[in-house]
Amino acid sequence: MKQPAQLSLAVQLPDDETFVSFYPGNNAHLITALKNAAIGQGAPFLYFWGAKGSGRSHLLHATCAEVNARDAAAAYLSLDQFEQLDPSMLDAMESLPLVCLDSLEAIAGNTLWERALFDFYNRWQEKGEGTLVVTGCSAPRKLGLQLPDLASRLDWGVSFQLQELDDEGKLSALQLRAELRGFKLPIDVGRFLLNRLSRDMRTLLSTLNRLDNASFSAKRKLTIPFVKEILAL
Repeated sequence: MKQPAQLSLAVQLPDDETFVSFYPGNNAHLITALKNAAIGQGAPFLYFWGAKGSGRSHLLHATCAEVNARDAAAAYLSLDQFEQLDPSMLDAMESLPLVCLDSLEAIAGNTLWERALFDFYNRWQEKGEGTLVVTGCSAPRKLGLQLPDLASRLDWGVSFQLQELDDEGKLSALQLRAELRGFKLPIDVGRFLLNRLSRDMRTLLSTLNRLDNASFSAKRKLTIPFVKEILAL
């Protein structure tokens, strides 16, 4: 059998996706549950769901980072890349302190992967150690899973719905990320971005990083005219 030390996945977690950089909005209870999961406390199985771009991956990355900071082993697997992965990589993962499976909806209807996840879940439950955190775009029974027993297993844990931020929350999240990067995002510039760009946080944060780099290179402050120039708006 593979040893846990051999199970480290070749995934470089973003170093800026931590609990500190996640603006909580109305998700305080979920974040507390994930922080407890990172130290092996609380519910052994957590499932939370939210729309694409709502921060599911960020929170899983943050949870793994907390575990890694304690020199413990954690595995993060993004199932939306399942076509490039082999289900055998789940073998012996049940021995790890933390396993995070992201975007469960991606494998819905794939018999091979659904069976592999079902078998992994049963091994993990029998082992009785560590914490399992799974995300999806909806509640388990609404994912379109073809294996009823897998959907029922996922219903056994503690579940949360990841609450999306409203516009004011997104503005606060952008200002938080700007502060962590060492600059200030003026309110008028933040509102301009919300009004002119896609409102999903992934797009907004990627654009903010681009603007920060452009501002630094040009030695100019972030203003609406400068933003229009850089983004060709």
